[in-house]
Amino acid sequence: MMGPSHALSGAAVWLAGSWALDQFADYHQSPLALAVGTAVCAGGALFPDLDLSGKVTRNQGGATVARTFGVFSLFLAEVMEKVSLGVYYVTKLSKDPKRNNGHRTLTHTIPFTVLVGWGTTALCAAYGKWAVVSILFFMIGLALRGLFDRWAERAGWVIVTLASAAAAWYTFANLPGDRGYPMIGLAVGVGCFVHILGDMITRAGVPILWPIPIKRRMWTMIGLPNKIALRTGSKAEVVVLRAAMTVVAVLAAVGLVAPSLLRRFNIEI
Repeated sequence: MMGPSHALSGAAVWLAGSWALDQFADYHQSPLALAVGTAVCAGGALFPDLDLSGKVTRNQGGATVARTFGVFSLFLAEVMEKVSLGVYYVTKLSKDPKRNNGHRTLTHTIPFTVLVGWGTTALCAAYGKWAVVSILFFMIGLALRGLFDRWAERAGWVIVTLASAAAAWYTFANLPGDRGYPMIGLAVGVGCFVHILGDMITRAGVPILWPIPIKRRMWTMIGLPNKIALRTGSKAEVVVLRAAMTVVAVLAAVGLVAPSLLRRFNIEI
């Protein structure tokens, strides 16, 4: 799947999940907390593609997420890609093919998703709001790059970086203190998992069962059969899938916001 589809899927899943928690578990979130969770989940849904690096010195190539902060995120993607490729060769079995890059390997696994979600929660619990604002800065940048890809491409990485910093600082100024913010880690982990599911419906698949060996292969790619698999960039993805996710996101957002607005203006249905 393309970057915008991943980001939109993360936002839609978080909003739909928040609506379900609100309706069936009586778990209410403030508008700011809901916006933060949605942005972080959208950014987290792009995070696994940091294993697709480009040309760092030219600020070209790579995945959508790799170009978010210019050469800085491209360099991070280069490091992540090399680490992923290294893990692949260290753990590969006899039937695993040779690879030239680490895309769709380590960062597209369940252990990585759990580690990132847990690590984010641990950082927030240990360092509080300063850790939160740093994570928000990074994740909001990814969300902006994915959800508003055409605007971000025209504006350039400097504007995206400044917008991310402004949004993160606003959140920092308005979040309550003395909290661990475990929902931030959950949002990142859910976003990463949604990314994996999104790539599973494409032809290439993902190694979601790693590190379970299957027929002398550690990195077995799991995905839909080619006849029904989604082709990246096709009309089925760009038009149909994104439209469906947009509808889900909008309906969930309305379902979350409408009751409080009706109560505020003393309107009963």
